Amino acid sequence: MTQQRTETATNGDTAQDEGFVSDYLLYLLAAASDVASAQFHSQVRKAGLRVPEWRVLACLSDTDGAMITQLARQALAEQSRLTRIIAQMEKRGLLIRRSDPADGRRVRVYLTDAGRALAAELVPQARRHEAALMEMLKGNEGAQLKPALKSLLAALDGSADPQG
Repeated sequence: MTQQRTETATNGDTAQDEGFVSDYLLYLLAAASDVASAQFHSQVRKAGLRVPEWRVLACLSDTDGAMITQLARQALAEQSRLTRIIAQMEKRGLLIRRSDPADGRRVRVYLTDAGRALAAELVPQARRHEAALMEMLKGNEGAQLKPALKSLLAALDGSADPQG
């Protein structure tokens, strides 16, 4: 196998030469996210938040009054865990839960003034971090990356099995 890899390397076939993991899409997505997120998450922690709290704050800065199910999906958190995070954030005065006026069985989550101020501080920092990441990409790669990922997400959402 080693000899085959050496022969492949001399033929210039880098995908085979790299091996499975180093060329595997899911690894590349996760590794890039891991490193890039770690850079920004240090700023999140300096602001006194844990990463899941930042995700909730960011989501609510886009859609204040979101339902917990919607927040769980956008914040990449399991719903029961997110409920605990929301309770902790509510105790800290960053958000508040209220019954949905149209359906009292549903709960909506809103930013407080303190939560809104923290989001107003962190979202521009996140945008600057994103811009710096995009500048690292060559040529037109940055302009293609986000649309490609959005397209992949849409395709995956469309192919999700509604039966679970």
